[in-house]
Amino acid sequence: MSKVRVRFAPSPTGGLHLGGVRTVLYNYLFARQHGGDFILRIEDTDQSRYVPGAEEYIVNCLQWCGLIPDESPQKGGEYAPYRQSERKALYKQYAQQLVDNGYAYYAFDTPQEIEEMRKKLHTDTNTNPQYDHNTRRQMRNSLSLSKEKTASLLEEGTPYVIRIKMPENETVNFTDMIRGDVSFDTNLVDDKVLLKADGMPTYHLAVVVDDYLMKISHAFRGEEWLPSAPVHLLLWKYLGWEKHMPQWAHLPLILKPDGHGKLSKRDGDRLGFPVFAMNWTDPRTNETAGCFREMGFLPEAFVNLLAVLGWNDGTEQELFSMDELVKKFSISRVHKGGAKFDFEKAKWFNHQYIQQKTEEELLPLVTPFIQQHLQTALDQGHLRSVIALIKDRCTLLSDFWQQGHFLFATPEMKELPAVQEKWNEQKKQFFISWIDSFATIANWTDTELETSFNDCLLQHGLKKGDALLPLRIMLVGAKYGPGVFHIAELIGKIETMSRIRSVIESLK
Repeated sequence: MSKVRVRFAPSPTGGLHLGGVRTVLYNYLFARQHGGDFILRIEDTDQSRYVPGAEEYIVNCLQWCGLIPDESPQKGGEYAPYRQSERKALYKQYAQQLVDNGYAYYAFDTPQEIEEMRKKLHTDTNTNPQYDHNTRRQMRNSLSLSKEKTASLLEEGTPYVIRIKMPENETVNFTDMIRGDVSFDTNLVDDKVLLKADGMPTYHLAVVVDDYLMKISHAFRGEEWLPSAPVHLLLWKYLGWEKHMPQWAHLPLILKPDGHGKLSKRDGDRLGFPVFAMNWTDPRTNETAGCFREMGFLPEAFVNLLAVLGWNDGTEQELFSMDELVKKFSISRVHKGGAKFDFEKAKWFNHQYIQQKTEEELLPLVTPFIQQHLQTALDQGHLRSVIALIKDRCTLLSDFWQQGHFLFATPEMKELPAVQEKWNEQKKQFFISWIDSFATIANWTDTELETSFNDCLLQHGLKKGDALLPLRIMLVGAKYGPGVFHIAELIGKIETMSRIRSVIESLK
């Protein structure tokens, strides 16, 4: 087998959907498993859809995920350039070769003429008339015009596109690595544009030319590209490159949580979860889409959850390191059917990876999620202790603030009414007496604090249950959190006294 070379070829038009990252991942794993190359190629032939900053965003997403290409616009490589807009001069010769050999033709129709054709031929049974073998002879192209007229239009500089001439009554077949034998009736495929009026190729021509010139051995892409496969298959054949055509695998869609239809950003917005890898701000609308990284997902967890979204290794194992994925991944075990996205399961993966990390490993990851809420610089030693205390309660990196904000700043007393309901003079005197005893506590530890708390309860004739909830609310402002004596130990003697006194004062 020739060297494995795979590619991810996104359009720089916006945020990177998690389905796109999964396509990257499967390409990357296959390349690493076979000692091959993983290439990033930017499909920017449609300049009208180009969005500034989108390419850099894609590169940053791949870096965050640890899916680093061997060749790319940034890294270079033997087959540069890796942006299709910089390869424009390459494509016209191949489009012309197709015309010269009778596999493609010039089309001079204006957009208005095409629209008129569609309106004219629109019926209840043909709601979307195509530019195809049924209509091409009625249009202005080199098949319907004389050679002289065609030459005259070209000489006059009349705008034109080049379209593939889809054959009639043929069946096009190929073997998909996931789906097995797939066939297409050419009568159902329209004459796709290969070269646009501005001289830029469409995806259909560019992807074939570039895959050939870059010696791509395997092409993995989403199943939404299946309808285009017959065009691409014929281009490989018509250009004389059939023996060099890569093996194809069309990956299943990532579906909405209910399983009905492809997961979109709109679904994420509606259901409250991200679908992009990293925050993306659209420079045209200034709209920002919340994403996995900024929500507090670890890249290892994100990669793991995507790997098993449509694939398994045949066992019950769910957690895989990158090395394990490289070793165990197999295209033959990718499912044909779409995979439902389950955000709760996604969070479960992240929780598992957070638990696996040490406090030292989590320290730099958690810091920005805490620091953004504070005016002063974080004490890293204090943060390390906080992480150790609440790590098991955290599913996302952002949870470290939600679960532990009271360990960094005096909290708002949201649940004070719960204390007020059963507050009395006996409890008041107990808490005054207990904080007075702090002066005698030699070691400010949770164990010493609990001992002094229990001793003071005996002196005041109270049960532990009578005072624990008020203490929790005094320190946390609410009814949740880790052990109250651990909290007191971490916030320190002065802050503990201050919070208790503040509540006593407010309940007078």
